[in-house]
Amino acid sequence: MSESQLRQLGILAGEKLKANGRWITCAESCTGGGIAKAITDIAGSSAYFDRGFVTYSNAAKHDLLGVAEGTLAAHGAVSEAVVREMAVGALHAARADLALSVSGIAGPDGGSEEKPVGTVWFGFADGVGRVLARKVQFTGDRDAVRLQATIFALQTAIDEFL
Repeated sequence: MSESQLRQLGILAGEKLKANGRWITCAESCTGGGIAKAITDIAGSSAYFDRGFVTYSNAAKHDLLGVAEGTLAAHGAVSEAVVREMAVGALHAARADLALSVSGIAGPDGGSEEKPVGTVWFGFADGVGRVLARKVQFTGDRDAVRLQATIFALQTAIDEFL
Protein backbone atom coordinates (compact mmCIF):
# COMPACT_ATOMS: atom_id res chain seq x y z
CA MET A 1 0.00 0.00 0.00
CA SER A 2 1.41 3.30 -1.02
CA GLU A 3 0.92 7.03 -1.13
CA SER A 4 0.27 6.77 -4.88
CA GLN A 5 -2.54 4.29 -4.24
CA LEU A 6 -3.96 6.69 -1.67
CA ARG A 7 -3.84 9.55 -4.17
CA GLN A 8 -5.66 7.44 -6.78
CA LEU A 9 -8.38 6.64 -4.26
CA GLY A 10 -8.71 10.34 -3.41
CA ILE A 11 -9.14 11.15 -7.08
CA LEU A 12 -11.68 8.36 -7.65
CA ALA A 13 -13.73 9.27 -4.57
CA GLY A 14 -13.73 12.92 -5.63
CA GLU A 15 -14.85 12.12 -9.16
CA LYS A 16 -17.75 10.01 -7.88
CA LEU A 17 -18.80 12.56 -5.26
CA LYS A 18 -18.66 15.46 -7.72
CA ALA A 19 -20.53 13.56 -10.43
CA ASN A 20 -23.38 12.88 -8.01
CA GLY A 21 -23.36 16.25 -6.25
CA ARG A 22 -22.66 14.61 -2.88
CA TRP A 23 -20.74 15.84 0.16
CA ILE A 24 -18.42 13.77 2.34
CA THR A 25 -17.05 14.30 5.84
CA CYS A 26 -14.69 12.41 8.13
CA ALA A 27 -14.55 11.80 11.87
CA GLU A 28 -11.04 10.58 12.60
CA SER A 29 -9.17 9.42 15.63
CA CYS A 30 -6.13 7.20 14.96
CA THR A 31 -5.64 8.53 11.41
CA GLY A 32 -5.35 12.07 12.76
CA GLY A 33 -6.87 13.75 9.71
CA GLY A 34 -5.23 11.51 7.12
CA ILE A 35 -8.50 10.65 5.40
CA ALA A 36 -9.49 14.31 5.11
CA LYS A 37 -5.99 15.10 3.80
CA ALA A 38 -6.26 12.40 1.13
CA ILE A 39 -9.58 13.86 0.00
CA THR A 40 -8.47 17.50 0.08
CA ASP A 41 -5.10 16.84 -1.60
CA ILE A 42 -7.14 16.72 -4.82
CA ALA A 43 -7.70 20.06 -6.55
CA GLY A 44 -11.37 20.98 -6.62
CA SER A 45 -12.23 19.03 -3.46
CA SER A 46 -14.13 22.02 -2.09
CA ALA A 47 -16.95 20.88 -4.40
CA TYR A 48 -17.54 17.82 -2.20
CA PHE A 49 -15.71 18.34 1.11
CA ASP A 50 -16.61 21.14 3.52
CA ARG A 51 -15.37 20.02 6.94
CA GLY A 52 -14.06 17.13 8.97
CA PHE A 53 -13.39 16.25 12.59
CA VAL A 54 -10.26 14.98 14.30
CA THR A 55 -11.55 13.69 17.61
CA TYR A 56 -8.62 12.04 19.32
CA SER A 57 -9.99 12.14 22.85
CA ASN A 58 -13.22 10.73 24.24
CA ALA A 59 -14.23 14.25 25.22
CA ALA A 60 -13.87 15.43 21.61
CA LYS A 61 -15.89 12.46 20.35
CA HIS A 62 -18.64 13.40 22.79
CA ASP A 63 -18.49 17.19 22.38
CA LEU A 64 -18.14 17.42 18.59
CA LEU A 65 -19.89 14.29 17.36
CA GLY A 66 -22.40 13.53 20.10
CA VAL A 67 -20.99 10.11 20.96
CA ALA A 68 -22.74 9.14 24.18
CA GLU A 69 -20.56 9.05 27.27
CA GLY A 70 -22.25 5.77 28.18
CA THR A 71 -21.22 4.24 24.86
CA LEU A 72 -17.62 5.29 25.41
CA ALA A 73 -17.63 3.96 28.96
CA ALA A 74 -19.25 0.65 28.05
CA HIS A 75 -17.34 -0.17 24.87
CA GLY A 76 -14.22 2.02 24.75
CA ALA A 77 -13.27 4.37 21.94
CA VAL A 78 -12.05 1.55 19.71
CA SER A 79 -15.37 -0.22 19.16
CA GLU A 80 -18.17 -0.78 16.71
CA ALA A 81 -20.65 1.20 18.80
CA VAL A 82 -18.41 4.25 18.97
CA VAL A 83 -17.52 4.41 15.25
CA ARG A 84 -21.20 4.07 14.37
CA GLU A 85 -22.06 7.03 16.62
CA MET A 86 -19.06 8.97 15.29
CA ALA A 87 -20.17 8.50 11.69
CA VAL A 88 -23.79 9.45 12.37
CA GLY A 89 -22.71 12.43 14.47
CA ALA A 90 -20.32 13.69 11.78
CA LEU A 91 -22.94 13.21 9.07
CA HIS A 92 -25.34 15.49 10.93
CA ALA A 93 -22.77 18.01 12.19
CA ALA A 94 -21.34 18.52 8.70
CA ARG A 95 -24.70 18.25 6.91
CA ALA A 96 -23.01 15.81 4.53
CA ASP A 97 -24.30 12.94 2.41
CA LEU A 98 -21.64 10.47 3.56
CA ALA A 99 -19.51 10.23 6.68
CA LEU A 100 -16.50 8.04 7.39
CA SER A 101 -15.27 7.45 10.92
CA VAL A 102 -12.23 5.66 12.27
CA SER A 103 -10.96 4.77 15.73
CA GLY A 104 -8.12 2.41 16.41
CA ILE A 105 -4.82 1.60 18.03
CA ALA A 106 -1.98 2.59 15.73
CA GLY A 107 0.74 1.86 18.29
CA PRO A 108 3.34 1.33 19.27
CA ASP A 109 1.63 1.53 22.69
CA GLY A 110 -1.99 1.33 23.78
CA GLY A 111 -2.84 -2.18 22.73
CA SER A 112 -4.28 -4.90 24.93
CA GLU A 113 -4.99 -8.60 24.62
CA GLU A 114 -8.56 -7.80 23.60
CA LYS A 115 -7.59 -4.92 21.29
CA PRO A 116 -4.01 -5.35 20.09
CA VAL A 117 -2.03 -2.68 18.25
CA GLY A 118 -3.34 -2.53 14.69
CA THR A 119 -7.00 -2.95 15.66
CA VAL A 120 -9.05 -0.36 13.79
CA TRP A 121 -12.81 0.11 13.64
CA PHE A 122 -14.43 2.01 10.76
CA GLY A 123 -17.89 3.52 10.55
CA PHE A 124 -19.80 4.73 7.51
CA ALA A 125 -23.14 6.55 7.48
CA ASP A 126 -25.08 8.06 4.62
CA GLY A 127 -28.01 10.39 4.21
CA VAL A 128 -30.50 7.59 3.53
CA GLY A 129 -29.91 5.95 6.90
CA ARG A 130 -27.38 3.24 6.06
CA VAL A 131 -24.78 2.71 8.76
CA LEU A 132 -21.99 0.20 8.33
CA ALA A 133 -19.15 -0.74 10.66
CA ARG A 134 -16.08 -2.83 9.91
CA LYS A 135 -13.13 -3.97 12.02
CA VAL A 136 -9.72 -4.68 10.54
CA GLN A 137 -6.51 -5.92 12.16
CA PHE A 138 -3.57 -4.23 10.43
CA THR A 139 0.12 -5.04 10.82
CA GLY A 140 3.22 -2.91 10.78
CA ASP A 141 4.42 0.17 12.61
CA ARG A 142 2.35 3.25 13.46
CA ASP A 143 2.79 4.84 10.03
CA ALA A 144 1.87 1.61 8.26
CA VAL A 145 -1.29 1.12 10.34
CA ARG A 146 -2.40 4.71 9.72
CA LEU A 147 -1.76 4.48 5.97
CA GLN A 148 -3.56 1.13 5.69
CA ALA A 149 -6.50 2.52 7.67
CA THR A 150 -6.78 5.59 5.44
CA ILE A 151 -6.69 3.47 2.29
CA PHE A 152 -9.23 1.01 3.70
CA ALA A 153 -11.64 3.81 4.65
CA LEU A 154 -11.55 5.39 1.21
CA GLN A 155 -11.74 2.08 -0.66
CA THR A 156 -14.71 0.94 1.42
CA ALA A 157 -16.50 4.25 0.89
CA ILE A 158 -15.99 3.92 -2.87
CA ASP A 159 -17.07 0.27 -2.96
CA GLU A 160 -20.07 0.50 -0.64
CA PHE A 161 -21.40 4.06 -0.89
CA LEU A 162 -20.21 5.91 -3.99
